Amino acid sequence: MAIEFKSILLTGGAGFIGSHVAEALLRQGADLTIVDSLDDFYPPAWKNANLDEIRRIGAFQFVAQDICDAQGVNKLFAEVRPQAVIHLAARAGVRPSIEQPCLYDRVNVAGTLNLLEACREFGVQKFIFGSSSSVYGATSKAPFSEEHVEGRPISPYAASKLAGELYCYTYSHLYQMPIVSLRFFTVYGPRQRPDLAIYKFVARMEKNLSIPVFGDGSTGRDYTYVDDIVAGVLASLSYDPRGAGASYDVFNLGNSHPVKLSQLLSVLDKATGHQAVREEKPVQPGDVPLTWADISKSQRLLGYHPRVGLEDGIQRFVAWYRSSATHRSL
Repeated sequence: MAIEFKSILLTGGAGFIGSHVAEALLRQGADLTIVDSLDDFYPPAWKNANLDEIRRIGAFQFVAQDICDAQGVNKLFAEVRPQAVIHLAARAGVRPSIEQPCLYDRVNVAGTLNLLEACREFGVQKFIFGSSSSVYGATSKAPFSEEHVEGRPISPYAASKLAGELYCYTYSHLYQMPIVSLRFFTVYGPRQRPDLAIYKFVARMEKNLSIPVFGDGSTGRDYTYVDDIVAGVLASLSYDPRGAGASYDVFNLGNSHPVKLSQLLSVLDKATGHQAVREEKPVQPGDVPLTWADISKSQRLLGYHPRVGLEDGIQRFVAWYRSSATHRSL
């Protein structure tokens, strides 16, 4: 798929999803600028390792910039003059957001607003916002459709992502800036953050340690392999919402096959060759019982078709984990 924009600024490009998007953009011939603050939410050495992996694909400009610094962001835009921005930088995680809600508001809301302001000032032609399935909250409507957000997020992280979407809509309305928000559903794969369940589970299983299981194992997640997410991001870059008579649109990027936690553990048992020892714990505040993407809109308008099933994806992840565990150990 050829990309329409040559000069692209990617925030959060040293992270899990961002590094995979960066590689895909370089393969498409993009003139890429990666912006990342390399914060210590997890080891910065991991992010530097991701940047090294990206460099094997092609050359790019890297800028260590905090998106919360409005002056720094404006200076960067004045120098780079990007045609399109893919905004994946964020403070992530439901449970940490409950402990530090003000930090999540500053990074995920104010940081996004700084970028939107810079896009307005420097005439950026396209803005892609990395949102989250968490915006749906504990909804009773499944699968989750883009048209049915009830506006009842149950964690500060979810609230910050919903606020980011609202600002995106506002800027598209006021300034006719083409903007697309993408709601990612439980992404996993190589370079996954160490705080996420699949990484934590595999790491503990490889060491024959018990796995914390929150609740009775009946919670369901729409696990989506990172390569499928990347395909959706690139497709959204080529999508113009103005073709539908608007300057803003939103899409689910998921697998549309929710998997119960108990089923995930069985798949991990098979892929690792270890039998998970489960340590039951109470349900955590902010956790939703189910995520399940309705991807019919993404299929229709983006040509989005996830291709990697859970068993295949987990096998790929375990292979990556074993090949990288020595230099990414915690």
